[in-house]
Amino acid sequence: MEYIKIRGGKPLEGELNIQGAKNSALPILAATLVCDGKSEIHNCPNITDVDAAINILKQLGCTVENKSNVVSVCTDNANCKEIPDNLMREMRSSIVFLGAIISRCGSAVLSFPGGCELGPRPIDIHLSSLRKIGVKIEESGGKLLCFTENGLKGCEIDLPIPSVGATENILLASVKAKGKTIIRNAAREPEIVDLSNFLISAGAKIFGAGESTIVIEGVKNLKAPIHRVIPDRIVTATYMCCTAVTKGETLLKDIYPEHLNSIIPLFLETGCDINITNNNLHIKAPKILKPIKLTRTGFYPGFPTDAGPTIIAMTCFAKGTSVFVETIFENRYKYAGELTRMGANIRVEGRVAVVEGNTEISGAKVEAWDLRGGAALVVAGLGCSGETTISGLNHIYRGYDDIVGSIKSLSGDISLQSM
Repeated sequence: MEYIKIRGGKPLEGELNIQGAKNSALPILAATLVCDGKSEIHNCPNITDVDAAINILKQLGCTVENKSNVVSVCTDNANCKEIPDNLMREMRSSIVFLGAIISRCGSAVLSFPGGCELGPRPIDIHLSSLRKIGVKIEESGGKLLCFTENGLKGCEIDLPIPSVGATENILLASVKAKGKTIIRNAAREPEIVDLSNFLISAGAKIFGAGESTIVIEGVKNLKAPIHRVIPDRIVTATYMCCTAVTKGETLLKDIYPEHLNSIIPLFLETGCDINITNNNLHIKAPKILKPIKLTRTGFYPGFPTDAGPTIIAMTCFAKGTSVFVETIFENRYKYAGELTRMGANIRVEGRVAVVEGNTEISGAKVEAWDLRGGAALVVAGLGCSGETTISGLNHIYRGYDDIVGSIKSLSGDISLQSM
């Protein structure tokens, strides 16, 4: 079993290119199913969730090549309609394949998805939306049996919440449906825009991506495109936190500044100096971090829930009290117990976490219970005194492309060990 060993307290310095976005790459890989021919996805991160998506595509009959962060997907022989239970359980976002398979084959069989246990994340919004487009769905033995009788037809869909996954599934199911589909209260995340841009480059007619109303005019065929995945804004925030807790100074390259509009103000509040030139972000940490008075997660353009754990880990080193309110996932704070093992003072009551910073935090043996919580432990390990060992790396590998090598390149004292 592998684990990460960190000797904290060493300032990070240097330059780092930010990887492609996990939450863009996965739906885009699913979207290759609705295209004819061979798609090329550039800047695709080398993470286990991408591996899982590739395995699903192969199961469905696609030919897939993955080399140097470029994934090529040929759908010429894609005719399988079923995703086995073991592949569905590997990641939560596997449900996005439903809309793509239905669009291509007219029917699909799959089980309920797996992924991080962050509390209830029902897919009923996905299913009710697909039913409106013309999908018949039956649930039997833990599986979803989906089919169409008269093809997919455009309609108007009002989402109860701006669900990212549901918006993606509707996009994938409706791009080749008959007529016009209108999504109201659609998710506005940059990853939705990235997926739409992939589909548009393939010949889809999508209008309003990134806004609360998206209009899709169905087309008969889509031709496989070449596309580059946007940089990962959550990974960017993670390495900003790593820099801040080590009192370091780094240049993070190939970022989209506009995607960080809800994140950068928090670092400015802590006293970090940030300068952005073109698509490069320079961050210099102060000698003493200031607390963050109040942060509330929310749907984009609000503060992203996925950035919360690493920000909270950062505030453990601030001088003062920081308050966080989680509005998306009930069990997001599972990692807080591991931080307290290191000496952090975090009080959790329901959806609220209060962090009393500037306590004596030292290295300890800790375990990652989910993806972003695992990244928070890396942040804490870099900032504290002594030696930290982190197990449960399968969670971290889901979203971070060589996190150990990246931190090493910034002069961090970190290594991968085997038991």
